[in-house]
Amino acid sequence: VLSSSQPEEHFLFFFFFLLSLGSGGYESVRVEGEDVMVVRLRLARFGRYKFPFYRIYAADHRAPRDGKHLEILGHYDPIPQKDGNKHVGLHIERIKYWLSVGAQPSKPVARILSKAGILPTLPERQHANQGVSKKTLKDLEAEDG
Repeated sequence: VLSSSQPEEHFLFFFFFLLSLGSGGYESVRVEGEDVMVVRLRLARFGRYKFPFYRIYAADHRAPRDGKHLEILGHYDPIPQKDGNKHVGLHIERIKYWLSVGAQPSKPVARILSKAGILPTLPERQHANQGVSKKTLKDLEAEDG
C-alpha cells in the first residue's frame, strides 16, 4: 500500500529496478554516463525473387537487415533500366548529417556514396592476377624459378 508521502521513493525504486534488468543481453557503450547507439548506414532488400531493390537507411547496428530503422535515406536499384543505368536516389543532406554525427556506412553503401561524391573514392578491388593470361603467368614463373 502506497502512502501519499512516499510515491517518489517507490517510483525511483521501480526505475532503478528496470535499469538493473539490463539491456536485454546487449552490451551498451557508456560515455560519461550516457548510452551511445552505434548507427550504421545500410541496405535493406525489397523487391521480389531475382529482382532486388534496396533502400538505404540509418539503423542501430544491432537491428536485423530488414528490421527497424531510424530513417530512410535513399534507394538503389541494381538492375539496369531501359536507359542502361542503375538508378540511385539519395537524400544528401540527411546522409551528410548522419555521417557528421558518427554513423558508419557499410561497404556497399560506402561504395555507392563514393560514386555519388559524398565520400572519398574507395580503392578499387583488384585481384593479383587480374588481366594476365595463364601463358604469361607460366612464363613469369619459369623466369623466377
